Amino acid sequence: MTISLTDTASLHPLVLPARADAAPTALIDAYADVRNRSIVESSGRTDDCLTSAELLPVLYSSRASEKRQWYIEESGRMVGCAAVDILQDGDGEQAIVVVCVLESHQRRGIGSAALAAVEADLRAAGVRVLLAWIEHRGENGEMIAAPTGFGSVPRDAGARFAERAGFRLEQIERASRLRFDRDAIAHLERSLAGARERSAEYRVVQWMLPTPPEFVEGYAWMKSRMSTDVPDADLDLPEEVWDAARVAELEQRQAAKGFALQVTAAQHIRTGELCAFNELAIRAADPAGTSHQYDTLVLSGHRGHRLGMLVKTAGLLRWHEQFPASPHVITYNAEENRPMLDINEAIGFLPFVYEGAWRKEWR
Repeated sequence: MTISLTDTASLHPLVLPARADAAPTALIDAYADVRNRSIVESSGRTDDCLTSAELLPVLYSSRASEKRQWYIEESGRMVGCAAVDILQDGDGEQAIVVVCVLESHQRRGIGSAALAAVEADLRAAGVRVLLAWIEHRGENGEMIAAPTGFGSVPRDAGARFAERAGFRLEQIERASRLRFDRDAIAHLERSLAGARERSAEYRVVQWMLPTPPEFVEGYAWMKSRMSTDVPDADLDLPEEVWDAARVAELEQRQAAKGFALQVTAAQHIRTGELCAFNELAIRAADPAGTSHQYDTLVLSGHRGHRLGMLVKTAGLLRWHEQFPASPHVITYNAEENRPMLDINEAIGFLPFVYEGAWRKEWR
């Protein structure tokens, strides 16, 4: 159903091909192009840009989220997009939203009207909590402090947009970058040696997806703890339920998207339990592009043995062997997640931008 936003702009549901493995349509090509241009305009980076073929598989709903997408037209031209993930864990009342409008079409009320239309759709679906992550660049002018007491972001255009829509800043996430060079590799090797001395009861196991059968159960359990053991302020994210089927779905979607993903885990030698892990990923078609560090976790019962340092350094060294042309790796962490930031800083990660995690709730 087409929704009128302004006299010249309208919102349209994005119609996907019947099969996720189909070739992208012209509409999907245009949607991916607008999405990528919006990312570059807002961040100045291409790290999260995807081709239409890479994007299409992740536009479909999964066990983790019900996905809904729209595109925005003004005077018959696609100028923006909106996407929602309704989280399926817990009670299904939380959703993550992104609304993007090209800079040339901003400040006309299009984005606000599109967000209001998406919100109305979500209210009808039973959603009551809306979450948004917005990248904030620069430190000039008025700053907004996170209620956690850790970090702040400028009251820039993104922050003002969120505040006008009724969102409240809940948390700051730091994006950090590690550049792969000779000195960094030497430092990683020294750090790994130091971590091994403190973790003699554990061994490192590594794999590229798909996960070996003997590690599926342990990997699924650790993935589930990412939703309970990582600081999320008052975002009220639901506890995730992971099993072998959900791991398989993750692997299928990564493969369909064209990403290679490595898992490095620490295994308790005596019990065989997997108790810490780190993930690294890259677009397989662009081995000279940006690497991404996804989840890292140490199970609470195994902390204090330098396992975070162990899996990160072992993972990064093995990764650099496999993808030596990748110049750097980026990662995101909550500003109050001091234990993980301590490890990143000791390894050599440097912050380069901050995101605000924003929350809106209605009854």
